[in-house]
Amino acid sequence: MSTMKNILTITGLVCTGFILWAVAAPNEERKREILKNLPEANPVKMQETRRRNALMMQVIKEAAETDDNIARGPGAPK
Repeated sequence: MSTMKNILTITGLVCTGFILWAVAAPNEERKREILKNLPEANPVKMQETRRRNALMMQVIKEAAETDDNIARGPGAPK
């Protein structure tokens, strides 16, 4: 009997979680609004992001090719 009670309790909790998830999830209109406002939707912002990522990759590649500790900064004593 205890096992049956545990199974029903777990089932009830899972169902409650699904119901809360369904209620809290945004509707289609809200999803479209969220997607429209993402940075990826704006071509100018995406180009800026690509440029910034390319610059960061260049810095990382240069740091990997040198034996200097670039974390210390340009004026740090060696």
